[in-house]
Amino acid sequence: MKIKGIYYIKLRWLGILFMLLPLFSSCIREEEFNNSPQGNFEALWKIIDEQYCFLDYKQIDWKAIHDEYQPLITSNMPNDGLFQVLDSMLAELKDGHVNLYSSSNMARYWDWYLDYPRNFNEGIIERQYLGKSYRIAGGLKYKILEDNIGYIYYESFSNGVGNGNLDEALSYLAPCSGLIFDVRNNGGGNLTYSERIASRFTNEKVLTGYIQHKTGKGHSDFSDPEPIYLEPSNSIRWQKKVMLLTNRHSYSATNDFVNAMRYFPNVTLVGDKTGGGSGLPFSSELPNGWGVRFSASPHLDAEKQHIEFGIDPDEKVDMAKEDEDKGIDTIIERARELLKVVQ
Repeated sequence: MKIKGIYYIKLRWLGILFMLLPLFSSCIREEEFNNSPQGNFEALWKIIDEQYCFLDYKQIDWKAIHDEYQPLITSNMPNDGLFQVLDSMLAELKDGHVNLYSSSNMARYWDWYLDYPRNFNEGIIERQYLGKSYRIAGGLKYKILEDNIGYIYYESFSNGVGNGNLDEALSYLAPCSGLIFDVRNNGGGNLTYSERIASRFTNEKVLTGYIQHKTGKGHSDFSDPEPIYLEPSNSIRWQKKVMLLTNRHSYSATNDFVNAMRYFPNVTLVGDKTGGGSGLPFSSELPNGWGVRFSASPHLDAEKQHIEFGIDPDEKVDMAKEDEDKGIDTIIERARELLKVVQ
């Protein structure tokens, strides 16, 4: 009886397994495309259709875009021609986080900042504001200006900043009457540095936004918004007024940083609207081995509003040509004026 019982149990579980196999197969099997111009086109279109997170928000008719670009695909087209068509199709998303990578090229969309005033001049920053005597702590360049206002320039969130760097920089700038924190032309990088730096400017836990994740293949299949909180640092924190300088090239992790900082009462955004780029990127691959990167998880602000298209400044200021000609940064000078008003 024991042997029979074991045999019966085995047969029973085998039967259940065979019944479930078709279900498992339907869950894990993805549509396969061959390595041809048409196959690669369809694979890319499908990846974006099912996984890109802003199709509905941007009101993009992705099916119509398929029908527009598909006739441009021919069976014997060269790789360069195929790359150009796929590049043009992806540009319809108007997203700086969308890229296509081949062994010879990278498709990218840069009009999100090239179509706007630059509002930044590296030469003026280097010669007139930083000069030769500025200090460097990790990725931070900082100095005390002649009117006792601290100035920090951070050019990329890919440049590492440790807690020791922040302690040293903020200690050195502590005697200043206020601080200008410049993230213009900072195209983003590591979100860890965004959180690490922002935590030095708040004394309490702050809700800074929400994130969602795709839960299905539909354009609006998302999880409920999950809150994002920023905890204050347990080390040196800045207590005085801050002017945070932004322009259209303040993107991705910089957009995240600006979004967090604007919820702190001692921070004022000065300059131009940020470039946006709030979707966390994800990567996939086409049958021919080309890589594709795209926005997969939308980041919302604390009011659950999208920040994909950028964040408006509190004080809108553009660089004046007559100032640039004189070696003056209009936006920095306006920030200095605002700091003197609140002293």
